Amino acid sequence: MNTNQHRRLTRWIQLAGVAAGLMALSLPGTSEAATAARKKAAPKPMTGVVNLNTATPSQLDLLPGVGAKAAERIVAFRQKTPFTRIEELVKVKGFGKKKFDKLKPHLAVTGPNTLKLLKAAEGPEPAAAASPTPQAQGRGVSSR
Repeated sequence: MNTNQHRRLTRWIQLAGVAAGLMALSLPGTSEAATAARKKAAPKPMTGVVNLNTATPSQLDLLPGVGAKAAERIVAFRQKTPFTRIEELVKVKGFGKKKFDKLKPHLAVTGPNTLKLLKAAEGPEPAAAASPTPQAQGRGVSSR
């Protein structure tokens, strides 16, 4: 094998290694970023509301995007100044307009805490399962 062939072979092996590494990163479940993206993309279905003035930290932790530290910040904020409107949540560190907009359907400042996580079976049915495809209805198939 001459020098030129050796260089080509070495380069090809290097490229194959890089390609294999990139493929491993793109496979589902192989990186922490992919796992985090899946968790973020599929929020848990829930129903009900959380009263910002009476909810426990564990109840606040059920809200999407709210962890234990954020729940503690909400509790500390309301001890100084009780919430009079849900929009006041943006005054708490870590809660901006985007996060507030995601949480808005689940927030209240009066009434009971009724927030519950729904089980997968309780969620709405996917549209694809409700309507059969044209092939399943017998269309598009020639009987000649």
